[in-house]
Amino acid sequence: MNKTWSTPVHAFEEEIVSCALCGGNVFNLFLKCEGFGYVRCKCGLVQMNPQPKKDDLHARYSSTYGKDYLQYELKNESAFLKLQQLALKDAGFKFNLKDNALEKTFLDIGCATGALLAYLKECGFSVTGVEISPSAEYAVKQRGLDVKSLPLEDNSFPNESFDTVHASHLIEHLKDPRGFLTEAHRIIKPAGCLFITTPNISGFQARLFGNRWRSAIFDHLYLFSVRTLIKLLKSTGYKVKCIRTWGGLAAGTAPGWLKKTADFLAKVFGFGDVMIVRCEVIKPN
Repeated sequence: MNKTWSTPVHAFEEEIVSCALCGGNVFNLFLKCEGFGYVRCKCGLVQMNPQPKKDDLHARYSSTYGKDYLQYELKNESAFLKLQQLALKDAGFKFNLKDNALEKTFLDIGCATGALLAYLKECGFSVTGVEISPSAEYAVKQRGLDVKSLPLEDNSFPNESFDTVHASHLIEHLKDPRGFLTEAHRIIKPAGCLFITTPNISGFQARLFGNRWRSAIFDHLYLFSVRTLIKLLKSTGYKVKCIRTWGGLAAGTAPGWLKKTADFLAKVFGFGDVMIVRCEVIKPN
């Protein structure tokens, strides 16, 4: 099956990392891919190990490959926006603001070309983006959006700045997903929401295709299941309010009628290829 877009596999300065969920250091080989591999901790988290170092990761997205990514995002922008809108709606996000509602602040981390932000701005939201690839420049110059080109933790947003933080297909790319969730928690207002979208390794496609799964790619450092993502979210101060999955079979892997049936069942029974989790922020008294 065709895998999702990724930077090419290359030689990198590697390091062994502890489990991002429980801190453990005892792993079993889970998936062997060409040029890299994933291990599974006894707590259930699947992660690439060894991993590239942080500087190598940042260089990927700001280099020539970052420009390739921009073209990929522009080519698929309409389809990606529709998927994001559907996922957010399924997870309980309200796109329509009442005329007399207070201003709603929305931060999209990994906002790519800013298509979702532009749509939400038209809906009346006050929007901000974070994007470290060349897509950030496109979002600023072509759409006039407020998009920061530094990683989230380097922007030093004030405490409790946003009603909603959204990160679609981002957390699986990060060296420190726990640190990311902690920083997001700091900048979300009390009772505000975090929406996380990421591939689901406990889904049907991941189990069926193994190392040929479209999300088992060089850029994905972590492959979360519903259970491991929820456990990480709860441990960083979030209350999980809603979980939805979708995608039973990838396009081109089955006849149309079978794909339609598999997609329906995946959504109903929660074994879809991708998941979105809506969380409420719990703040200490």
